Amino acid sequence: MYHHIKELMYTVNVGDPDPRFGNMLLEQFGGANGELAAAMQYSIQGWNCPDPALKDLLLDIGTEELSHLEVIGNLARLHLQPTKSDRDAAEADPLIAIAGGGGVALQNSQGNPWTADYLKITGEIDVDLRSNIAAEARAKIVYERLINFCDDPGTKDALQFLMTREITHMKAFGKALESLRKPPLKIGRIEPTPVLVDQYFNASTGESQDGDTDIRGPWNEGEDWERVDAPAFREFADEEAGTREPSEEDEGSSGDAAKKAKGRRKSKGGE
Repeated sequence: MYHHIKELMYTVNVGDPDPRFGNMLLEQFGGANGELAAAMQYSIQGWNCPDPALKDLLLDIGTEELSHLEVIGNLARLHLQPTKSDRDAAEADPLIAIAGGGGVALQNSQGNPWTADYLKITGEIDVDLRSNIAAEARAKIVYERLINFCDDPGTKDALQFLMTREITHMKAFGKALESLRKPPLKIGRIEPTPVLVDQYFNASTGESQDGDTDIRGPWNEGEDWERVDAPAFREFADEEAGTREPSEEDEGSSGDAAKKAKGRRKSKGGE
């Protein structure tokens, strides 16, 4: 059950209201990386979780996010207050001023309504924990940007608190993921296709006008990696079947296939 206590989790003091900044704060109220999205995502994951320990973790953090929603909501409300009576302030966000009466609304900074499409819930706890770590990381960056655009000391103080808790939650979710003792690439139950799973397709080739070229690193070579030319440079073995497996003629050199493709493009251009 839920019980509301009127005291905020963190004290909010706004010395100099800024309606335009209040509009920015709505991103963490009703936006994709905001507190309501986090609260709903973790809570629903928790209700669905069969593991009592992980369920407790998810509901703890999901409930805390509701408290964060109240903090960011009050910050936004105080910054938007001038839109209730001041024409110039109202022009900073006519939707809030006219349709919402100068208060917070369940929308992001662009006026788009909150949607459950923001939520990432798969029912696979390890996958969900990874989503949660990424969600907290995105929220941390949003808070950091809000702090950088803020001039009010009291507001910055509250935002610093909210930003810090994102890291705390990342740490908790990370430890929970470690506790599962699953290899990082062990996702689901069906094993990936051997050989194919270790093939890195070099699908972006050539050199850009900015000098960007093919780069090699631990993400595409070494260990079990096999670096292969992009499937787009392979001839269709069976056009009717639509496979991209190289035919016997092309198997020897994907470079030849690339030359053939280049030649075809030139001949078409000549026509």
